[in-house]
Amino acid sequence: MDNLKTHDPSALYETYAPEEAKRLWDRFEFIYTPKHGSWLNMAEIELHVLNSQCLNRHIASMDVIKIR
Repeated sequence: MDNLKTHDPSALYETYAPEEAKRLWDRFEFIYTPKHGSWLNMAEIELHVLNSQCLNRHIASMDVIKIR
């Protein structure tokens, strides 16, 4: 998620009743992304690894996956 001010508890309290805002805020675990692009590099590396390990070929059936 981005680092906008809308992801602050006060935004929920401005929109909902206090009890509902607290209930909604407690439902979520917010994980803030870095302000720089390093997270994107990490995601690209993970996708490259997945592609080289299994996404670059056709898997014929679920049995092939279950055996390995």
